Amino acid sequence: MSNYRITVLGGGAWGTALALTMARAGNSVRLWARDEAMVAAIGKGENPRYLPGIRLDPALEATTDLDAALEGVDCVLVVTPAQVLRAVLGEVRTKIPAHVPLVLCAKGIESTTGTLLSQIAGEILPQNPVAALSGPSFAADVARGLPTAVVVAAQDEARAAALALRFSTDSFRCYSTGDLVGVEIGGALKNVFAIAAGAVTGAGLGASAQAAMVTRGFVELRRIGAAFGAEPETLMGLSGLGDLLLSSASAQSRNFGYGLALGRGEPLGGRPLAEGVATAGIAARIARERGVEAPIITAVAGILAGAITIQEAVSALMSRPLRHEAE
Repeated sequence: MSNYRITVLGGGAWGTALALTMARAGNSVRLWARDEAMVAAIGKGENPRYLPGIRLDPALEATTDLDAALEGVDCVLVVTPAQVLRAVLGEVRTKIPAHVPLVLCAKGIESTTGTLLSQIAGEILPQNPVAALSGPSFAADVARGLPTAVVVAAQDEARAAALALRFSTDSFRCYSTGDLVGVEIGGALKNVFAIAAGAVTGAGLGASAQAAMVTRGFVELRRIGAAFGAEPETLMGLSGLGDLLLSSASAQSRNFGYGLALGRGEPLGGRPLAEGVATAGIAARIARERGVEAPIITAVAGILAGAITIQEAVSALMSRPLRHEAE
């Protein structure tokens, strides 16, 4: 392939891991971050704040200069938190040439509006094709080059396939799909269910309760996905069930870890960003407005808002009317 110039916006764990991976795939990569100390550290082959102990390729170019980062770019990976996406895209709006693909790598729904991230990108940069990269992946695993499979989604299936080919390495396998909405819904909602799984575990309610929470959570994910027109096969795949299983079983998941601390009654301040915290409330509102039954999402939103306790939420879930499992 000809030289393909990729810019990664965001120097956190996931942004750094993806920048490394894009370089391993043979692309020319620049990473942009605001933090000068972080950029300097990456230039020395490390990101001690987010990926301690992992050596980075010294050839990875990092900068705080947004204009320099985007000069001559062929593709932009946006790896900033979901709730600041609108602000970041507004900042780069005039700096990215038309028709350069934007690949959204955060997982969430805008908490103030209920807008999907691809819709935000479409509003702000209507001339740029939008894709999403999602799936069961921990940044540290990807940075170490451990085997990982993800999915690249775009409404144009041919574009999704072309990007997946550009991004793939021997250890980072990218599948493709045209179901952009399905991939976004799966990635956003699994964070909420991971908080629920962590909370029941932290509260000492047992592995059986955790398994029930994840399984019934997947039922809600499919209901809401259907309301958005997502394909069932997408939600059964890497960006839906796959990501849900990974995120709901390990404290390495920020959302599971947040729920674990919540269930244990530990202080929540100063913890790493858990996207599900911002997504829960708006997901509950979306479910309510669309007439979708989502008791677990509603319970998580209530717990995070301080309206109910974990014990009260579990009691309410366990006392719901019995019905056919598929309902």
